[in-house]
Amino acid sequence: MPTPAVSVLMPFHGAAPFLGASIASVCAQTRTDWELMLVADAPGAEARAVARAAAEGDPRIRLLDTGARGPAGRGAAQARNLGLAQARGGHIAFLDADDLWAPEKLERQLAFMAETGATLSHTAYIRASGEHRTRVAARDRLDYAAMLGPNPMGCLTVIYDRHRLGAQPMPELPLQHDYALWLRLVRLGGPARGLDEVLATYRVAPASLSADKRAAVRDIWRVWRREEGLSRRRSAGALWRYAVFSLRHRRGGIGRLLPGR
Repeated sequence: MPTPAVSVLMPFHGAAPFLGASIASVCAQTRTDWELMLVADAPGAEARAVARAAAEGDPRIRLLDTGARGPAGRGAAQARNLGLAQARGGHIAFLDADDLWAPEKLERQLAFMAETGATLSHTAYIRASGEHRTRVAARDRLDYAAMLGPNPMGCLTVIYDRHRLGAQPMPELPLQHDYALWLRLVRLGGPARGLDEVLATYRVAPASLSADKRAAVRDIWRVWRREEGLSRRRSAGALWRYAVFSLRHRRGGIGRLLPGR
């Protein structure tokens, strides 16, 4: 098979009701030179069957397994890193097993990266929680300083250029592993560029890892102090920005806070 332009990393654990639709949103892309790395991390039988059927039906879809047998699995970071280790694409993209892409997502974003020379990019997306839908904007440029606070890039929207940045694994943290990777990529390749078009949908699950706010704060502090080596003072400033953003988010909705609204 020819080398794909982009490898999509999709770990799955307990997403059986949503996995088929997430896979279908990749298969529906108007740009077809992709590969999808489905990484099973101790999933149930139903989810495994959905993934196996998809891989058997499309040679661009590859099914991998973390080998975990316990109910918790090895975690999203380790699962993504397994997919990354076997990925062949020149670009790396991310999509969780309960989220969705618009059909033109890869075509529009890869063209945007080629036009701007970006090594790292993200897009606007919809945050869907029950009947409530909020637009989360993408900022045009995010340098390192602008990244210190709340995570401004939705994982489901990010693409980076592996040829120019190398294959960059995520730190194996329970939470904030994607944010830790974005910080490293911005340090390596300059500012992230944002395409402020809604090209994905993030489906909020109340029981998801991201719903654990205390653990999220613990891990984001660990990212700044241990992964990035920031001083306590600089980390405290970033935590203040994170806290202010979180408070405003609860009061007014995330979409009103970010540029592009």
